[in-house]
Amino acid sequence: MTVTGDLEAARAALVMINPAPYNAEAPPAALHGDITPTELHYVRSNFAVPDHDGVLEIGGAVGRPTTLTLDDLRAMPAHEHTVTLECAGNGRLEMKPLPTGEPWGDLAVSTARWRGALLHEVLARTEPSAHGVEVLAQGADHGPYHLRAILPETEQDNLSFIRSLPLTYATDPTSGILIAYEMNGKPLGRDHGAPFRLIVPHWYAVASVKWLKRLEVLTEPYTGEFQTGHYMYQWPDRPQEPVSLMRVRARITDPAPGATIGRGSYLVRGKAWSGTGPIARVDLSLTGEGDWQPARLEPSRSGFHWQDWSFNWDADDVGRHTLRARAADAAGNVQPDVPPWNRLGYGNNAIEVIYVDRR
Repeated sequence: MTVTGDLEAARAALVMINPAPYNAEAPPAALHGDITPTELHYVRSNFAVPDHDGVLEIGGAVGRPTTLTLDDLRAMPAHEHTVTLECAGNGRLEMKPLPTGEPWGDLAVSTARWRGALLHEVLARTEPSAHGVEVLAQGADHGPYHLRAILPETEQDNLSFIRSLPLTYATDPTSGILIAYEMNGKPLGRDHGAPFRLIVPHWYAVASVKWLKRLEVLTEPYTGEFQTGHYMYQWPDRPQEPVSLMRVRARITDPAPGATIGRGSYLVRGKAWSGTGPIARVDLSLTGEGDWQPARLEPSRSGFHWQDWSFNWDADDVGRHTLRARAADAAGNVQPDVPPWNRLGYGNNAIEVIYVDRR
């Protein structure tokens, strides 16, 4: 099969949002299991899938600049983490007025098993300077970018995807950040960042740079289109702030919105996640203004991925019913009723509301 054919086959089960650059949501079934099958994992790209020479350069303010290949990374101690990734624009379509950006519904979220070398162990080999403040991560993807926020017209024709992380976080052994080369037990596919990519638990997936080409330790904070132009909360009534950790959120996975179900007992199921701590509780409301009732919450097993919850709903009355799910995390963050509107449409974690019909 050709490269184009491989990509088309890998994308067949997804819900395409934009063909170029290719962006696609997961189908609803992708949220049912603990792990999202690779072929159902959502895809977010800012540019076309690039070629990659298989080499990772590490430089900047380091004592020992180096280059690493896939074989070099595989020779290091391997670690595997199960991580939930969510696009920062997930749920943008539910914001009013509609912000600019890709028109994501609410299925730009997935969970996979990622295997690779720990970023802090890779950086330790290069001896970062005591004056370092951030680590720049550059992907091999590049091209014209029409949604520029801070670039002049002359610099938008061939932009690279570049992000940075605080050096203290990148070198923290508890952060769990990987340079991943496997996904769900197989080598990374091209849509998901082959030959290797960053996986940054807890953060919105913009931090998990795909097709990783270069790491550079910086002595000054990085400014660039995808750091201080896009991926900023541009609030209407207060100073802007960067997009970083995922906001607390719960989703109902069963029943499906608009489903018809029978009378009697029904087990409502869902997922909940947060970048600011494990989920502490999930509550359900069965009427528009009704009391919140606690759901059964499964404990966090890794701290890096979503948690299952369930609620046994007994009802014999027929007709239309509303269901609302609300999560709170261990840091005290609770989902709001209304999406937190911002100009670029990031971080929508409003309480989900669905309806079902009982017959």
